[in-house]
Amino acid sequence: MCLAVPGKILSVAGDDPMTRMGKVSFGGVVKDINLACVPDARTGDYVIVHVGVAISTVDPQEAERVFADLQEIERLGRQGSAADAPARGN
Repeated sequence: MCLAVPGKILSVAGDDPMTRMGKVSFGGVVKDINLACVPDARTGDYVIVHVGVAISTVDPQEAERVFADLQEIERLGRQGSAADAPARGN
C-alpha cells in the first residue's frame, strides 16, 4: 500500500526545475520536499507528497478535509487504546 499525504509549502528554493526543493509543513512537522513534479507550485500551495516528492497540487479545502480526517483517526485510535488497556488495581 502506498501513502501520500498533503502538506503546505512554506518556502521554495532553487531555480533548476529538476532540483527545486520546498520546505513543506505536515501539520507542524516540516520536511524538505522535491518539487520537480509540480513546477507551478508556489509558497502557500498545498501538495500531495509521496516518499519525499510532491506529486501533485491539491485544493486547500481538500487538504484541510484530509487533515481533519487524520486527526479523527488519531482520536479514535487513542480511544481504542484506552478501551483495550487492562483494568488496574484488580
